[in-house]
Amino acid sequence: MTFQKGDFILINYTGKVKETNEVFDTTYEEVSKSEHLHKEGDVYEPKLVVIGEGWVLKALDDALLEMDIEKASTVEIPADKAFGHRDPEKIKRVPLRQLLAREINPIMGARIEYQGKMATVRAVGAGRVLLDFNPPLAGRTLIYEVITQKKIDSNEEKILSLIHRRVPVVEEEKFKIAIQEDNLTIDMPEDTFYIEGIQIAKRGIAMDIQKYLPTLVQTQFVETFKTEPKPVTTMPPTLTTAPATPVTETETTVTEAEPTSPVEETEPNAQ
Repeated sequence: MTFQKGDFILINYTGKVKETNEVFDTTYEEVSKSEHLHKEGDVYEPKLVVIGEGWVLKALDDALLEMDIEKASTVEIPADKAFGHRDPEKIKRVPLRQLLAREINPIMGARIEYQGKMATVRAVGAGRVLLDFNPPLAGRTLIYEVITQKKIDSNEEKILSLIHRRVPVVEEEKFKIAIQEDNLTIDMPEDTFYIEGIQIAKRGIAMDIQKYLPTLVQTQFVETFKTEPKPVTTMPPTLTTAPATPVTETETTVTEAEPTSPVEETEPNAQ
């Protein structure tokens, strides 16, 4: 089975540097831990890719078109098709005092920001620091070991996968969606209410829906806040005591509709 551009697929992969066999990226949590790449709070699971949209390196994107479901594949990407060759002019020495004045403590191998650009600290000594502004993987041949886990076909699954891509810390099944003609309603779970950047994430979801499912012209987010029931005080019964009124749980619903005007979003190509 081969795929086409625009297909939604889930892939697991591990990326290595050919020259050193060093793992630089993976979707497997156990691999991330064994290779000392694990980051607390990151979600390790199959990655959503819309083929042809530049969500992965172009050479890998093109290779996905020829892969089969649940069959392991190895993709070798030379430096000129990955992160380019190393440019010696992008390696500069800067005074150590300039970094210390910005409260930057340069440590060998650390990634720091200097004059608005990211650089890798290559050496520290004699009052100067050697900074490399090349991408960390520039000049390296990359090996990707990939398994295509699943192709996503239904609109409902596509919507949930796009939501999960923007809000990966909350399980897909906690979001409830409803499609009525050309309108989409997304019922947001309480877990999302106070996530940092959730408004930006919702805006991104709406733009994704408009781009990949253009028949849905409006996306509406619903947030329902439940009021906790008040405790009932038990009073001794008397002849004049009226029956207690049952306490019911109330809900406050907030809806938020995205505009129907066309919205464009540019997905950054992998660097």
